[in-house]
Amino acid sequence: MGFERNFAVGFGWRLLLLLAAVGGFALALWEPDLRAARLLAGTLAIGAVWGLWHYIGRTNREVARFVEALRYGDFNQGFGRTAGGGFDELGLALGDAMRQLRAERAQANEEARVHAALADESPAALLLVDDEGRVTLSNKAARKLFNRLAGTRIADFAPYGADLVSALEGGGAAVRKVVPLRIDNIVQRAMVSRAALDRLGRQLAIVAVQPIQHELSAVELAAQADLVRVLTHEIMNSMTPVVSLAESAARLIAEVSAEHDPAIADARIAIETLARRAAGIMHFVEAYRAFSRAPVVDRRIFAAAPWAEELRRLFAASDAGRDVPLDLTITPSDGTLDADPDLLAQVAINLLKNGAEAAAAHTTAPRVSLAIQRLPGGRTMIAVGDNGPGIAPELAAEIFLPFFTTKTGGTGVGLSLARRIITAHGGTIGLGQSGGGALFEIVI
Repeated sequence: MGFERNFAVGFGWRLLLLLAAVGGFALALWEPDLRAARLLAGTLAIGAVWGLWHYIGRTNREVARFVEALRYGDFNQGFGRTAGGGFDELGLALGDAMRQLRAERAQANEEARVHAALADESPAALLLVDDEGRVTLSNKAARKLFNRLAGTRIADFAPYGADLVSALEGGGAAVRKVVPLRIDNIVQRAMVSRAALDRLGRQLAIVAVQPIQHELSAVELAAQADLVRVLTHEIMNSMTPVVSLAESAARLIAEVSAEHDPAIADARIAIETLARRAAGIMHFVEAYRAFSRAPVVDRRIFAAAPWAEELRRLFAASDAGRDVPLDLTITPSDGTLDADPDLLAQVAINLLKNGAEAAAAHTTAPRVSLAIQRLPGGRTMIAVGDNGPGIAPELAAEIFLPFFTTKTGGTGVGLSLARRIITAHGGTIGLGQSGGGALFEIVI
């Protein structure tokens, strides 16, 4: 209201000045001797017209400057007191509006920065897929997980698995499922979620990829350990008296002469067989008690080469490795491992012995290999291979289960315990692709 009143006053007296100047000029035209007065009156009229035009245009200029600042996002423009005439209120109003816009922009920028930081620090890999099939790695987790990506198109994700490509190509459909994902040359399970997104009229999709193999393995191993703990407890409670009685019966019958009764000799053989079998079952159960106890990991960084050379000597001194050559490769040669050296050696030596036994039974020139390689993402792969018969594809999902074994006289503890140790390290173990024989790949 103050601006309107002051503007009306300023406009009124300028208009009156203009009318007076025009009236004086018209009056001077009627008097032929007032040439100087006509000149003065005309000059005043022109000045009054210009002053009125400038006065009215000031509002337009200030508003136009304000709109131009909004158009180009220049919120640093200043508006304040002008040359009076009611424009002080307009300048202050525009200045307050500009300061409010600056504050809102600063708040929006801060919120955008926080949201960007949250997305960038998210543990799930976030992929943004546009309507032309281009994929953007939107946060640190994505850049780390897909560090070996060769391009930015959906087809470039083919090395990571067909299921991931299918999720990226899913159109506008929302997806949330567990899919196999090839990471570090090992197939792992990952949770993939897809949601549609509209951005400035363009249809986009955001795909979240969260590897969950370690979590699933940990839960699965915990369930297996609980089951084994219960079974071993019940079996040992039941078998302990059986073993004791069988051994006692075997000692007693051994003292009885079987010269006059052949049935006693048969009974003696049967009881001794029962005692040996009962002792074997107790040994089997005792082996699984070790599996039910979670390994305690003493993790530290150590040089890979000396550790591998010690493994070579241990393997060469074992029965399985005495006549089986071991090919050793370390890349880079001065590489390090971040693990528990003793537990990791237990896993590696067990895999080497298994490979040597399988190769020796399959070929006259058995060989095993141990390769340690630093991966591009900073993790390390330990690959143990052999030139044996390999593992049938239908058994690949079962070889790490407790109680499962393909070896005569095996307990089924070795690989399940190896998986438990590697999972405790936060790593993975699985079968790799090889030209022949078995290849176990450990990533830690």
